[in-house]
Amino acid sequence: MHITILFRAALVWLIIAILAIANGALRDLVLTPLIGPAWALPLSGVSLSFIILLVTNLTLRFLGANSTTTRWLIGVQWVVMTLVFEFGLGHYFTEKSWEELLRSFNVLTGDLLLLVLFVSLIAPSLVARIRYKTKTGTSKI
Repeated sequence: MHITILFRAALVWLIIAILAIANGALRDLVLTPLIGPAWALPLSGVSLSFIILLVTNLTLRFLGANSTTTRWLIGVQWVVMTLVFEFGLGHYFTEKSWEELLRSFNVLTGDLLLLVLFVSLIAPSLVARIRYKTKTGTSKI
């Protein structure tokens, strides 16, 4: 994968990260008081997944990912960047324990970080596939 694509993918991920922080703030400040944490947390995970797909759709051409392999590598890059951000920021800046950080992987508590990671992984390939299929009526990707 060319360095330009890696850099562009990092820029797009930064946009997603900023929107993810805004999504979390909206959850904490608005949704949780209105509907409670049991509903706010999963709703926030689902909305973030849609945000990732929307940003991917808007930036797919900018990414310049013209092959299936490149799109999958971008997805892997986004997952790795998200994990580094979550664990790095969470542990070293907000001083959360490793156990507390690992709880975000427990879907039984309503935390949908695993869904967000999965969507991050597949978003470039999925969006390209849908766009190509919609445009041509077939799918060769």
